[in-house]
Amino acid sequence: MNFPLYIAKRYIRSNSKNNAINIINRIASLGIIVGALALFVVLSVFSGLKVFSLSFSTDIDPDLKITTILGKSFFVSPEQENQIKKIEGLDSYTKIIEERVLFTFNGKQEVTYLKGVDANFRKVNTIEKKLFNGQWLKADTYQVVVGYGLSQKFSMGLLDFNNQLEVLVPKPGKGAIDNPDQAFNKTDIIPVGIYSISEDLDSKFVFADLGLAQELLEYKTNQISGIEIRLKTGADETSIINRLQTIFKNKITVKNRAQLNESLYKMLNTENIVVYLIFTLVIVVALFNLIGALIMMILDKKGNLKTLLNLGTEIKDLRKIFLLQGTLLSVFGGLIGLTIGVLIVLLQEYFQLIMITPTLPYPVIFSIENVLIVMGTIVGLGFIASLIASSRVSKKLLE
Repeated sequence: MNFPLYIAKRYIRSNSKNNAINIINRIASLGIIVGALALFVVLSVFSGLKVFSLSFSTDIDPDLKITTILGKSFFVSPEQENQIKKIEGLDSYTKIIEERVLFTFNGKQEVTYLKGVDANFRKVNTIEKKLFNGQWLKADTYQVVVGYGLSQKFSMGLLDFNNQLEVLVPKPGKGAIDNPDQAFNKTDIIPVGIYSISEDLDSKFVFADLGLAQELLEYKTNQISGIEIRLKTGADETSIINRLQTIFKNKITVKNRAQLNESLYKMLNTENIVVYLIFTLVIVVALFNLIGALIMMILDKKGNLKTLLNLGTEIKDLRKIFLLQGTLLSVFGGLIGLTIGVLIVLLQEYFQLIMITPTLPYPVIFSIENVLIVMGTIVGLGFIASLIASSRVSKKLLE
């Protein structure tokens, strides 16, 4: 057996004759356990909050979205659509038109996005499940589905034939406008449904039939502003993007859900890193107890170390004893803290012990990645702390 490891294990299992050193060792071990527990629970909570925050964008954003790099719209031919259908890993797709337009209702005005969608939109997007009032629009009609935020701003209900919701779209063209009344394509539309996702998204879109949007924008039948795609589980996203670029001759931009919500992802990842660094700093402070405990142990075992030195043990092996002792303490403390943390997280995840509201449990996610991060952090910092403490062992100290 490795001699330094054997001695290190003996020192961990045995108590010192000095009771103060035993207390310091227990405090150091407790600090490691609590640090690992706290770091894992906090990372799990932020993983849950991240998934919860992104769930709102998942309800309205596709897996992939195609837009043109040349202007606002592009043409898609039947041949290109057939090629898209044959892409392996692609579940379904929908053609869309998005344009900022003016909506008026009962003397009130609001500028927001009109989103024209075809019949396949319900296969790609789950927003229909977020309808809290009314129904989804029918194809080839003037029906629309509005957000809860817009309906609140307009004090607007559904199927109100006494007060019509009107949409105004600037006519395409160049030159000065002689008659303001002729500068817009406008029509009355009928709200038949209201969706509710989040405060930010509830005023973002008014969903209409694709044909209506093309009529207002004076687009041709095969002219659209984007294609939204739903992928099959486990599909190769990179391969599908490359295939789409080939079909459209590299004249498009393809973004995944993370790229569509780039600022949100960056904010959540930054918050996660900041919290990790803060709690890592707490662990660093706690590991000062480990350094102190190891130095006290070195002084307490000074006589034994001197005997080992006289028997021919090298200084580097004596240092390795306390390096291994501190590292083992970090490993055992980290495992105990992680075990408790995993139990807490799993209890919350499956039994929802802590609630934010009567219907919303505090979100947590158990992740192997978080386990590895915590264990790596504890063991890595514990090794550094042990290395610092073990460097105190020298011939000068033992003489």
